[in-house]
Amino acid sequence: MSEPANDFDISSIPFRGLVEQALAGVYIIQDEVFQYANATWAAMTGHTPQQLIGQPVSRFVPPEDVEEVSARYHRRVSGVEPSMRFVVRGLHRDGSIVFIDVHGMALEFRGRPAVVGVGIEVTEQLERNRQLERSQQQYRELAAYLIAVRERQRSAYAREVHDVLGGLLTSMKLNVGRILRRTAPGEIRDIADDLNGLLQEAINSVREISESLHPQALEYLGLATAMASYLERFETRSGIQALMCPKELALPLENSRATMVYRIFQEALTNVARHAQATEVEVRLAAEQGMLHLHIEDNGRGMPPDMAAAPESAAHCFGLLSMKERARELGGALTIQSTEGLGTSIALAVPLDGAAPADPAHPSVPASQGSHQETPDD
Repeated sequence: MSEPANDFDISSIPFRGLVEQALAGVYIIQDEVFQYANATWAAMTGHTPQQLIGQPVSRFVPPEDVEEVSARYHRRVSGVEPSMRFVVRGLHRDGSIVFIDVHGMALEFRGRPAVVGVGIEVTEQLERNRQLERSQQQYRELAAYLIAVRERQRSAYAREVHDVLGGLLTSMKLNVGRILRRTAPGEIRDIADDLNGLLQEAINSVREISESLHPQALEYLGLATAMASYLERFETRSGIQALMCPKELALPLENSRATMVYRIFQEALTNVARHAQATEVEVRLAAEQGMLHLHIEDNGRGMPPDMAAAPESAAHCFGLLSMKERARELGGALTIQSTEGLGTSIALAVPLDGAAPADPAHPSVPASQGSHQETPDD
């Protein structure tokens, strides 16, 4: 069994001066009893070294952890796992719990197996980490809420624009048509004819605005067809040659999830038009093994590698952050690969309805066939 505390010879500890003054806690455990502890180690639980030495380790850990602490000790002294590093919970003198990052290894002490180790208290660090995790979770929940609210607002605005404003413009166009039919050639007819043309342009603009706010094709024709339709309009507006393959594909996605994929696609193309200085963009869509795969590539100027790898750390990357947040909400993953001067590639992998969520750390994304696309949005 253990030796009494007052029989312990501090001179048996090599480099004892350094050990006594070390900022890290140092201890020796033999037969699951503290044979030595420096002041730093003892202070972590609110004790002095004299109060620890000769006492069983079980006195200084929460009761529910005693079995695990004992098992770790025996794994080391038996040689099964001679060296271990872990975070252990300690029982402070005031009854609170402290967390200690411990690195201990099996050594011979006074001719018998023992465990010698060092430790650093990490209670505050772990609490900061927990607070950071809570903040990140709250941020993700807020971002998801804002995305959902914005989508509902877009849908409401689209209906108002299409039904109310579009209806008014159509009625005006019909009345102008009546004027044209009842007016003889002359100045009044010419004015009415010009007004008729302006009203048609306004109606077309209303349709375009309504479609951008909430694409009707997405509801009635499906995601792939809606994307193909948008890509055609994108090519006309931007002058960038656009290719999509395939243009039709049945995808089991409920409407709200399909809308989020569509927004990622839309945001990516917006970035191409604003920042990429590209002449070509290619969109590939596939459904494989329960996953939707979307690739968007351009031949533009690309972006710095650090910005592609961590857009959240760069300023004004709100578009990329929005895309990543939508992908996370979908249970999928968004990856960005870019080389300055050679373009950018964005790959989205999203579980189809009924499939298991993707692992963001290991997204199931087919290998990219090029390196293309944009720099950050907004």
